[in-house]
Amino acid sequence: MTIFVEKLDLGGSGPTVGIKDSIDIAGCCTRAGSRALEDVAPASANADVVDGLLAAGYRIVGKTNLHELAFGTTGLNNWTGTPVNPLFPDYVPGGSSSGSAAAVAARLADVAIGTDTGGSVRIPASCCGVFGFKPSFGRVSRRGVMPAQTTLDCVGPFARDMDALIDCMRAIDPGFGALPDTADVRIGLLDVEARSEIRAAVEAAVRTSAFPYASLALSEFVPAYEAGLVIINAETWAACGSLVAGGKVGADIAARLLAASKTTAADVAAAERVRAAFTAQLDEALQQFQVLALPTMADAPPLLESGADTSKLVGMTSLVRPFNLSGHPAITIPLPARDGYPVSLQLVAGMNQDELLCAVARQLVQRSMQA
Repeated sequence: MTIFVEKLDLGGSGPTVGIKDSIDIAGCCTRAGSRALEDVAPASANADVVDGLLAAGYRIVGKTNLHELAFGTTGLNNWTGTPVNPLFPDYVPGGSSSGSAAAVAARLADVAIGTDTGGSVRIPASCCGVFGFKPSFGRVSRRGVMPAQTTLDCVGPFARDMDALIDCMRAIDPGFGALPDTADVRIGLLDVEARSEIRAAVEAAVRTSAFPYASLALSEFVPAYEAGLVIINAETWAACGSLVAGGKVGADIAARLLAASKTTAADVAAAERVRAAFTAQLDEALQQFQVLALPTMADAPPLLESGADTSKLVGMTSLVRPFNLSGHPAITIPLPARDGYPVSLQLVAGMNQDELLCAVARQLVQRSMQA
């Protein structure tokens, strides 16, 4: 199923974990799903998150597949192969952390680790019907993770339930503390453009949670989505642009990288102004509501047969990328499928309120199961 690009058996006898192949494991080559890196030397040391998992007794069962150079939303990869979406096989597995989401959904690993620059944990989690968490920016160490320099990317876990996800967070984030009380939490239901039945499913989940809630809108949300792509393009070109000349980068990714190379300093400066405005607006909303709720994806995932042109599918991230720009923690919670396609709820909390976000997510899931 091309979920694992390399099978391993490392560590203790605890839960099994898959590691995205943009994260270093000592003695293994970190190829990031790209033929341009097929001859790279093995990593000399583990990434910090790998050391944390091993210290906590996790057993690493493999390096997971991904969208080439972690620069895509569908998870399709012509060199390493595309992981089958285990629960929704007609649909793309989502990217870029496709193999990590698929490994958890297929029960080939108890948990998995991915990275999220513009939705790359939350989108595949949504496509594959599992939980996916993007921590606050800077909360989890990125030492030993590609790309080395970023203002957006976060390492985060996938799991089939909240308890496993929380345990995994404690392994990769030594500062992750006890979950706080949720008694005073109010949820802000964010008004966004999405398919009507997805919006209805999200509102029903929030209503069933029994948390007080009210609707709100953020005028800077769409500009933040657009500004996020500018930053992603600039930073990905800086990290990976040198690989294009070798002719081994896949045609779709090479074309996107060359387009990204045209991002100017003025473009980035304008995007940074949007980042500041959106972050301020979001922080203000989070003074009124401790958690915001919205869909993870605005529509059904693309069908496999229509997912080849990634450049036409960046809209998959319309509801997730803004929170990479601001750096706030965000989690994806699977909801019952609609008409055979996956649907999920996204929750967002204040910076470094990762424990609160996980507490609310776990409470929401428990209450929905009791309803």
